[in-house]
Amino acid sequence: MEVYLDNSATTKVRREVAEKMVEVMEVEYGNPSSVHRKGYNAEKILSKSREDVAKLLGCASDEVFFTSGGTESNNLAIRGIVHSMKRYGNHLITTKIEHPSVLNVMKQLEEEGFDVTYLNVDKQGYVDLDELKNVINDRTILMSIMAVNNEIGTIEPLDEIAKLKQMKDKFYFHVDGVQAIGKINIDLRNINIDLLSLSGHKMHGPKGIGALYVKKGTKIKPILYGGGQEANLRSGTENMPGIVGLGEACLLINDNFLEYEAKLKTLKRKLYDGIKNEIPDIHLNGPDIDDGAPQILNVSFLGVRGEVLLHALEDKGIYVSTGSACSSHKNTESYVLKAIGLSSEYIEGAIRFSLSVFNTDEEIDYTVDVLKEKVKFLRRYKRR
Repeated sequence: MEVYLDNSATTKVRREVAEKMVEVMEVEYGNPSSVHRKGYNAEKILSKSREDVAKLLGCASDEVFFTSGGTESNNLAIRGIVHSMKRYGNHLITTKIEHPSVLNVMKQLEEEGFDVTYLNVDKQGYVDLDELKNVINDRTILMSIMAVNNEIGTIEPLDEIAKLKQMKDKFYFHVDGVQAIGKINIDLRNINIDLLSLSGHKMHGPKGIGALYVKKGTKIKPILYGGGQEANLRSGTENMPGIVGLGEACLLINDNFLEYEAKLKTLKRKLYDGIKNEIPDIHLNGPDIDDGAPQILNVSFLGVRGEVLLHALEDKGIYVSTGSACSSHKNTESYVLKAIGLSSEYIEGAIRFSLSVFNTDEEIDYTVDVLKEKVKFLRRYKRR
């Protein structure tokens, strides 16, 4: 049996999505900037995909800008804002548990003279709202805080964070929504977010495509210059197969969101209960089981090295991770788990399970059985 439980790293492309992409590559392959019929047809397809993304987000279609993925969306949001707003201030706010595509941009901006505050989080990964309120000052122009943490599944209180924008003028709020969109309900009509990033391959769409929501009136500069596509914000010939794939993925999620959310919650609870009941000396990392994102479960198995357990599971056809895929080739402890105060012993034995709607009850039962066997063996082997 093959069980894929690394969906926070990437997801399987849905068949419906792949079929739409093939049609665009083989039949409607025109450039939407061309003025002939092929270009006109491509432009219509582009507009339809933009509308499908906007419907899932709860925004206007002209507030959606296509990019190459979550990393570019985060870079565009942060750099685009700071270079548009730098005459109003040079202070930026983020957290210590953001994705590298946010943290590394912030580090680079510090070298360019910007002042960055990195907020602490508590043992469950939540931002301290009082600390956030206290660090906002008259030079603050942007706060970038993720919706769902990619390692432990913490859902940050975006509504409460957004209310702090009232503290000053010319102050923007960017959200990395890559692990959130399609998993938790974010309706941009009801929350004061200025920019939000998403990625196709985290939601059963293709790799190499993403989008950035930019609220009307937001002052942002491009970071790529060229032919002026995407309303001059993101130049470059549009990745039409990717855009169509992203649009179709968003459409399918929007039509089935409540069903998908309920299934993910049920599978996550089943997996955690199985681990807790069958394997001693484990520790849940991050928020309480019912409070975190429905697709992410991070558990430490004491007395076992996470990387060794990962490969033991792989031998049985089960695919998991020890943390963020973007950091997996670096031989360092997870900075997210360190930020929530875990000891090295707990960090060493941490495994991230990330689910999708394609997982089944049978796969979860199989995973628990194999985990029980492998953890017991590895603990006994380590004691020799």
